[in-house]
Amino acid sequence: MSLSRTAKSAAVAALAASALALVPATSQAATLATVVPSSDVSVLAAGDGTPAGAVAWFKARIGSTAYQGYCEKAVENAYGTTGVWASANAHWNGASPKHAGDRNPPLGAFVYWNISSPYGHVGISDGAGGFYATSVGGKIGHVTKAQGGYSYYSNYRGWTPAAVPHQ
Repeated sequence: MSLSRTAKSAAVAALAASALALVPATSQAATLATVVPSSDVSVLAAGDGTPAGAVAWFKARIGSTAYQGYCEKAVENAYGTTGVWASANAHWNGASPKHAGDRNPPLGAFVYWNISSPYGHVGISDGAGGFYATSVGGKIGHVTKAQGGYSYYSNYRGWTPAAVPHQ
């Protein structure tokens, strides 16, 4: 059985609430209830919803491995949301307008590849022929135009406009 990201998040939240309800009402329990998760992958680490904010979000996480295998979650978090699209392929298929094959996306645009994974790959354009993404040498990174730009991964698809992801 496979749960969507939204369902998984809701299940985790429900389990956490249940666990807190079982903790005795002591000062230690009160402290546990107010701890904020510091995970780099938490929704609290979301960007501000602008193209510049999405790029800044990625810049602040250069070198992080927290999003390996979660490129779609990373680009959504960079725009201040999560759980909109199930994968990069779903995002490409559902977003519009598409600029197939165009290698001149503006700052913050979503850039896509049809890689060997069934999920595809997505990053955020730097507006200068390069991009920010997960899986750049095994971590979040920046590939410049001089480093190969959109040819860094095989099968570049194109881009869709910079905007908070929505269906």
